[in-house]
Amino acid sequence: MTTEAGSETEVKEKAEESAAQTDQSEKASEEAPEVTAAEGEEKEKEKEKDGKEGKGIARYLPTWLKKQKSQTSPSKEEPTNGESDSKDAQEEDGPVPEVNGHAEEENEAVKSDQVKEKEVESHSTASADTEPAKEEKLEESAEKSPEETASPLRLVRKNKMKLAVCRVTLLDGTDFTCEVEKRAKGQFLFFKVCEHLNLMEKDYFGLAYIDSHEHKCWLDPTKEIKRQIRSNNWQFAFSVKFYPPDPSLLTEDITRYLLCLQLREDVASGRLPCSFVTHALLGSYTLQAEAGDYEPDQPRPLDNVGQLTFAPNQNKEMEEKILELHKSHRGMTPALADVQFLENAKKLSMYGVDLHHAKDSEGVDIMLGVCANGLLVYKDRLRINRFAWPKILKISYKRNNFYIKIRPGETEQFESTVGFKLQNHRSAKRLWKVCVENHSFFRLNAPEPPAKARFLTLGSKFRYSGRTQAQTRVASSLIDRPEPCFERTASKRSSRSLDGAPMISITEATSENGLHLH
Repeated sequence: MTTEAGSETEVKEKAEESAAQTDQSEKASEEAPEVTAAEGEEKEKEKEKDGKEGKGIARYLPTWLKKQKSQTSPSKEEPTNGESDSKDAQEEDGPVPEVNGHAEEENEAVKSDQVKEKEVESHSTASADTEPAKEEKLEESAEKSPEETASPLRLVRKNKMKLAVCRVTLLDGTDFTCEVEKRAKGQFLFFKVCEHLNLMEKDYFGLAYIDSHEHKCWLDPTKEIKRQIRSNNWQFAFSVKFYPPDPSLLTEDITRYLLCLQLREDVASGRLPCSFVTHALLGSYTLQAEAGDYEPDQPRPLDNVGQLTFAPNQNKEMEEKILELHKSHRGMTPALADVQFLENAKKLSMYGVDLHHAKDSEGVDIMLGVCANGLLVYKDRLRINRFAWPKILKISYKRNNFYIKIRPGETEQFESTVGFKLQNHRSAKRLWKVCVENHSFFRLNAPEPPAKARFLTLGSKFRYSGRTQAQTRVASSLIDRPEPCFERTASKRSSRSLDGAPMISITEATSENGLHLH
């Protein structure tokens, strides 16, 4: 009995347990959709994290490609009832999320590799097809002219380029007018004038202008013109800047002719003082070069002589002497007359001397002259001192003071410094520039290279940038062209000075504000 009773009770307990299990299964089946949905969201988050942090090519894929993959696999995002049951069974056995996650990543990586390979292949075929077209386009663009390829803005800028009119007074008194860009440098205008004159030995010449302080200055070829001339009136004078110590070494007749025109102006204006005999001799060579041989049948030869200006204090006696010497030059060609004129002019003491007003240490008015040989000191039209370039160690200026450091002599042990006081700072700087240019041109074999840019450097950076006399002579010896043809004209500006002022004597010229400069 006991056995039976025991068996009945066991049967009852098993029936109750099966009923409870059925109730639990029904509840689990009711809660299954909710659990699967929550687990699906958690798995998607984990997949996104694994996709970001995972290894492989999938992390480099764009988001839109991942979205396409998710749309093509709806079974993963929307599980069916059968799958939910299988998932429940798997959950009962034990969770395996990591294995599933890696498997899905591997599948995605394989798919992404295939997609990328297709993209690379399509890109390579497309680039291979388009490369010849690109090359053809490049060839077509190279064949086009720069005007066609230029943008409209550039064309507008070129059309609106600002031009300035430059008037240059030449050595024979004629005017040369040309247009240059406002941003052009001085070298462009100077080369344009030399091209007009057909001049190749151009290093002895320069363009001069009068600044706002009524001082004569030389146009710097390395700077823009508009930065040197503040006014809108761009007027220049083509003049000799460096007087050659031996004019016979000049190669071409046109260079000697232009030098003669400059010296005739210097003699006639009084900047190059001469004696009575020298005035008459130089005047006779000028007459021979401009008028030719003396004609005895000419009714009134003195009338023609009186029309020209040979000296600041010209009179009848000097004109008769000039005419008498002119008769002895019969048969002399104009070129030979210019050579004789230069041979006599270069012997004058003031030949090629650029004068500047100054005062010595005691406040006495003096004149400082810069020339090919060095620095000269004049007092009352007499030279009282001379500093040759080899004796000068350093040239400097500070405010309106100008200093030169002298090399010690044989009986001296220390260097000495000589100072001069000029009118103002601009005059001191102008004198310093003239000394630097003359020393570089006549003494150096090649110009000094420009100083390297340094932070907070003191002093001026000005350096002579043209060719030196040694370089010019080498270049002149290489000139290989026929003698240029040019027309010799009578000196039209022999009765006026460089800047158009009336003719003045040497004493009056030295009292003007720099107008005596040449």
